[in-house]
Amino acid sequence: MRQITFREALREAMQEEMRLDDRVFLMGEEVAEYNGAYKVSQGMLEEFGEKRVIDTPIAELGFSAIAVGAAQNGLRPIVEFMTWNFAVLALDQILNTASKMLAMSGGQVGCPIVFRGANGSAGQLGAQHSTAFESMYANIPGIKVISVSNPYDAKGLLKSAIRDDDPVVFMESELMYGDKGEVPEGEYIIPIGKANIVRTGSDVTIVSFNKMMKVAIEAAEELAKENISAEVIDLRTIRPLDWFTILESVKKTNRLVIVEEQWPFASVSSEITYRIQKEGFDYLDAPIRRITSADAPMHYAPNLVKGYLPDVSRTVKLIKEVMYMKK
Repeated sequence: MRQITFREALREAMQEEMRLDDRVFLMGEEVAEYNGAYKVSQGMLEEFGEKRVIDTPIAELGFSAIAVGAAQNGLRPIVEFMTWNFAVLALDQILNTASKMLAMSGGQVGCPIVFRGANGSAGQLGAQHSTAFESMYANIPGIKVISVSNPYDAKGLLKSAIRDDDPVVFMESELMYGDKGEVPEGEYIIPIGKANIVRTGSDVTIVSFNKMMKVAIEAAEELAKENISAEVIDLRTIRPLDWFTILESVKKTNRLVIVEEQWPFASVSSEITYRIQKEGFDYLDAPIRRITSADAPMHYAPNLVKGYLPDVSRTVKLIKEVMYMKK
């Protein structure tokens, strides 16, 4: 397979779906004339024109409302947020309109819409540009939440999200737009709600998603040097969550460690821990452990950024502790 960047994979997904279905359109800050803040939509204005690639003001609540109304009237919008930190301003439309419309209309009015953009930290950007939001949106019934870690998954899952009849929150990482990975030339989609076992192992299960997958995979490689065999699972979809794949892995390894970028309280790892201990307690030989971001806003200083985020060394240390713990 060819190697393309994360941003190219996203662009191909949108282009292919827009060619297949003229109801699909893209709107957001700088997506047209500027080719996207991260150049994800480069060339799309020239191909599809200004009626289908639409620049918006810096007014997340306003243009999200327009897109939600378009979805309710038969179109299939893709809304790009420059960052999910800014998208908090659009939360009213996502939470109170998009997610609830099907229920409030008695199944008569759907809302097929994709909200996508950069999520989480991206270096020294300060506290107001560095929050990971997966658990917040996953807490909303009626919304599907996808958080991808590589170009292959980005393309296949974005195509599925665009075709889905429910609202989808699609989270990327600013730090990964230039990452390269293998992506097929031909048509493919990845089902929403199916995790991926990226590395098989027998001693411990490591679960992660988005850019923390790099930490998880590198930690597994370091552990392998000490004959600790780690199975690594990329969640890919946060809601609906693929509990079965995690549980089946824990049945084999008897240990579970979760690596995520979010704050620890009421996070994705909190929910996974509850569910696996409820349904798989008898298979666990040690308590479930997790490594998260610090329970504080991210500061600007580089030493504080480094200390704030999960890293490989702390993950390896934690897993070694788990290997010798008893339930």
